[in-house]
Amino acid sequence: MTVKRMDNVGIVVADIDAAIEFFTELGLELEGRAPIEGDWADGVTGLRDMRVEIAMMRTPDGHGRLEMSRFLAPPVVADHRSAPVNALGYLRVMFTVEDIDDTLDRLGKRGAKLVGKVVQYEDMYRLCYIRGPEGILIGLAQELGQPTPRANAKGRKR
Repeated sequence: MTVKRMDNVGIVVADIDAAIEFFTELGLELEGRAPIEGDWADGVTGLRDMRVEIAMMRTPDGHGRLEMSRFLAPPVVADHRSAPVNALGYLRVMFTVEDIDDTLDRLGKRGAKLVGKVVQYEDMYRLCYIRGPEGILIGLAQELGQPTPRANAKGRKR
């Protein structure tokens, strides 16, 4: 075996504070935040005199991480935030959520926009794409056959 695990997905953002708030609302936890620079950083990225601020977000299960970077130097050279889903390169990061409708309601208050519509794939998932902070493409998936917190609340007798 060569790969032990996938460690994280990296996303470059302009407003790291807004991105942290958005992904916290989604359910990720801020694991750490730090400035990164120096010879080792220049060496690994191939960017000379790189200075970046990163924030590492962790999924509730502790297995997935999202690393967000705000570049201070050198300047950002390309912008893929509004690329359609059939563009080459990075496409999206997908999260499994408990209740897709509740998640859309909460993230909508933070500026998320539904790309198409919420669809159902067989009897297994409800799925959608949203544009999150700065237009980042995010997939949401709700496994079917498991009660949602909203459905549980509706089914309780008072």
